[in-house]
Amino acid sequence: MRSAVLWVALLATSAAAETPAVVVLKAGRLIDGRGGAPMAPAMVRVEGDRIAEVGSRLAVPAGARVIDLGDATLLPGLIDLHTHLTDKFGVHWEQALVSTTPGQAALWGAANARATLMAGFTTCRDMGPTWPYVDVDLRNVIEQGGVPGPRLLVAGNYVSSTGGAGDARQFSIYVDVPIVRNLADGPEEVTKAVRTNLKNGADFIKILATGAVLSKGIPPGSQQYSDAEIQAAVTEARRWGRQVAAHAHGADGIKAAIRAGVRTVDHGSMLDDEAVTMLKGSSSTYYVPTLYTSDVIDTSASVPESEKERERQIKDAQYVGFRRALAAGLPIGVGSDAAVIPHGQNAHELSVRVRLGEKPMAALVSATRVNAEILGWSDRIGTVEKGKLADIVAVPGDPLADITAVERVGFVMKGGTIHRDDLARR
Repeated sequence: MRSAVLWVALLATSAAAETPAVVVLKAGRLIDGRGGAPMAPAMVRVEGDRIAEVGSRLAVPAGARVIDLGDATLLPGLIDLHTHLTDKFGVHWEQALVSTTPGQAALWGAANARATLMAGFTTCRDMGPTWPYVDVDLRNVIEQGGVPGPRLLVAGNYVSSTGGAGDARQFSIYVDVPIVRNLADGPEEVTKAVRTNLKNGADFIKILATGAVLSKGIPPGSQQYSDAEIQAAVTEARRWGRQVAAHAHGADGIKAAIRAGVRTVDHGSMLDDEAVTMLKGSSSTYYVPTLYTSDVIDTSASVPESEKERERQIKDAQYVGFRRALAAGLPIGVGSDAAVIPHGQNAHELSVRVRLGEKPMAALVSATRVNAEILGWSDRIGTVEKGKLADIVAVPGDPLADITAVERVGFVMKGGTIHRDDLARR
């Protein structure tokens, strides 16, 4: 316990690292997140926590700290819409329920949040922890400067049906996990679950519209919540001014979620032509695939063979659905599903998308401007522009020539505070 306390104290010291009031960044180029041609060379002046000026050649105020990043590329801080930061990679969620504690989840959450920030992700949406509301605590401690991590929007707890993807009582009828109260059946119970999560600090609602890959119970392709139950979640969340994210693999569940007006369809594995048409006609619902998970699940020692087989059955459909969305010109969000993948490897998602046919610039815009739009935070993050929060990262070389450069982030600034500086010329 003493070593854990000292470790957290060290993280707090890192989080509170001092940064001069004025910083000028210089780099070979800037991809500002808006989709236009890169600026080369590029300079960004940061004052406090905001971007003050962007240009190829800027005057350097007296007393400013100048950081020369050489041939690196500046990017807006990356955004991940689908993470599970309090879950430890390599531990199946059912095993965690019977062998770990909320305290362990909180400590791993601090470590995973730091790894994610150092990988260039300055904002994340956390899609629900194994132990309820630990993500709320993690968000609050990050905001208070206790540990370094991305800005977080958190779900607090899953909303799932009995026998569905999030049912924590699938070990034995004689085993109970009383602290996990996330099951809701029927519109009235779903409404109460939404209210409970928002009361306890959730920023948005995560509802499980279909079965899951890493779960027993109803198959991933099957719709586990009725249209009326999904609609109840959306209706109640809207009363609070909040969004709903729907875990949805199967086509029927995807379309039910779109009809209900969820903000995001996450995974979207069996996205068919009708669902694409519905998304194209919607002004409020976005598709957020999680494609890199297939590569990791298939080789994971912690995933049961039965669940690996579930993944194999939908992998091809995932890729086909993503290509459908690309061909239709849909705006596509970016999510990684860490901790299904290792924390800090979030950017591998972009490499998979480019491999499947997405242009590197489109992938970068999705991970920045589009994701900010989905969150409703376009006024503060997602692009490198005057007045926005100074969330800026840098990667070696040119990610438009080699998208894997985003997997090698060497500079991270969040809100004007420098958390990583490996690329600067000394």
